[in-house]
Amino acid sequence: MGAETIARGMEQTLVIALVGILGIGAQWLAWRTGWPAIVLMLAAGFLAGPVGLGVFDPEHAFGELLEPIVAVGVALILFEGGLSLDFRELRHTGGAVARLATVGVALGWLFGALAGIYIAGLQPEVAILFGGILVVTGPTVVIPLLRQSSIKSRPASILKWEAIVNDPTGALCAVIAYEYFRKVAESPGASLFEVVPPLIIAAIIAGLIGYAAALAIAWSFPRGAVPEYLKVPVLLTAVIGVFVVSNLIEHEAGLVAVTVMGVALANMNVSSLRSIHPFKENVAILLVSGIFILLSASLGRDELAYLNPLTTAGFKMMLFLLALLFLVRPATILISLLGSSIPWNERLLLAWIAPRGIVLVAISGLFALRLADLNFNDGGLLIGLSFAVVVVTIVAHGFTIDFVAKLLKVKGVTRPGILIVGSTPWTIALAEQMRDLKAPVIVVDASWQRLGLARQKGIDFYHGEILNEATEHNLELAPYQNLVAATENEAYNALVCNEFAHEIGRDSVFQLGESADGEDRHSLPEGLRGRALFESGFGVEDVSERQRQGWVFRKTKLSEEFDFEKMQEKLPDAANMLLLMRDNGTIRFFTHAAKPEPRAGDTILSFSPPQTRSAEEKAAKKAAKNKGVQPT
Repeated sequence: MGAETIARGMEQTLVIALVGILGIGAQWLAWRTGWPAIVLMLAAGFLAGPVGLGVFDPEHAFGELLEPIVAVGVALILFEGGLSLDFRELRHTGGAVARLATVGVALGWLFGALAGIYIAGLQPEVAILFGGILVVTGPTVVIPLLRQSSIKSRPASILKWEAIVNDPTGALCAVIAYEYFRKVAESPGASLFEVVPPLIIAAIIAGLIGYAAALAIAWSFPRGAVPEYLKVPVLLTAVIGVFVVSNLIEHEAGLVAVTVMGVALANMNVSSLRSIHPFKENVAILLVSGIFILLSASLGRDELAYLNPLTTAGFKMMLFLLALLFLVRPATILISLLGSSIPWNERLLLAWIAPRGIVLVAISGLFALRLADLNFNDGGLLIGLSFAVVVVTIVAHGFTIDFVAKLLKVKGVTRPGILIVGSTPWTIALAEQMRDLKAPVIVVDASWQRLGLARQKGIDFYHGEILNEATEHNLELAPYQNLVAATENEAYNALVCNEFAHEIGRDSVFQLGESADGEDRHSLPEGLRGRALFESGFGVEDVSERQRQGWVFRKTKLSEEFDFEKMQEKLPDAANMLLLMRDNGTIRFFTHAAKPEPRAGDTILSFSPPQTRSAEEKAAKKAAKNKGVQPT
């Protein structure tokens, strides 16, 4: 027995390690290739599971623990998703979220059930229950999809809200259907009024528990009742506790509780939660990756048989899946949003994008066993059918979202841009150069007077405090993958860089550095500052003084004949390289710590003193310019 226990423990440890490697590896590969992460995670799980290479079998390794592991993971993911929902976003969605969470749920349930009965040939009771589960889309699939794609903020916000709000709603729909069928089996003639009110009351109680937990956190954290190093553990433990307690009241009510808890906390303006945002986002990525690998690796050959169109059952299921894609979802969205202010191109995108994920599979697996106990033979089909829905919707929507968004003209800005904090003559000159290079650029400043030059030059600007929490809801940050903090206050610049480092990336936040002569005029540690612009580390006073002396920005297009070395020969010796732009719009800065490798096709932006040239040099410059290789 001891040897078996040790062997099982080693197997579980190995599976945990492999799940982490495969999940995060798939995420990294998606980042490198641009492929949808959810598709790669699904493929990785298939290959590792019994259907593929048979590297491991999660059900054999974890046994009965697999279901609670997945359940707790889904609860934490829903809570984390709820923390990202701010009610101020609803001002820009035109009431679409409310419609989809009410009318959309009812229509989706109805149409899904009808498709199950008349196309898939399921027993009416099984089809009705499965139609309720199909209401869910889920943050585990939608959020990675939105992270990989670049669609406009309004449809992205609607998809995110729908996914998080409808997850617990779909679970409750399934509970209502099951409890009704169970009641009818026990006492024929039972009505919905005997089932629905108690479940609604249970959901309300669960929501109140989640809200009460959010109030407790919001009261205790800012008052120092919990030390900083315990805030994350306390928060995660509270989420799991709320989930478990609510599930004791009614199964799946825990999903309602943790969602309400997350949304409530997000809108209580608890400043101390901002410090744990990077950690909770990392936890969410780990959980999404791990759960996806575990569930896809749990697939057996029987479940995949439903995707074989050569069999009668498989053909019916394929028709059912096509109906979900092209009839059920479009009809649900288009009818729900009739008369709304959402443009038709955005409605059509919403009508197409509805990937299903973890919650669908988890809930279907649970009720498949319960329906079998009630002698509904088709209940056993739910496991395979739910996996088929997940596979088809993830592949279909994961590979087409960019194409459809581009076709419907709801694609967001794809060229990387620069967010410039601080309106000064130097930053406005930089913004003009970036605008000429067709890169998105915006200047942010709290002073309307300092923004006068930006208004005069026609540069996009935002009047407001960049560190104000409202700014991230009023200013669309998605097009700007780089931030340059260049106000006259170095400490403030460092604060801005430190605040945005977790969102944009530590290597993508920049500020003007120390003095050019190498004297350390600042007491701020390097770890608190952004990357220092220019290899020389010019400071704010340095660039201001040089601009007064007539220094200007110059753009230079490199070619095979006119390389970086020749460009440097043409420029004054004192010239400093600021950044280069690739043909695809990618921006790389020259900093004190890193120097990008220039190549043919790149455009170099330099900051250099005015040039004085002899007549011969001017003639050479004119000849080179006619060939398209000389700096402008």
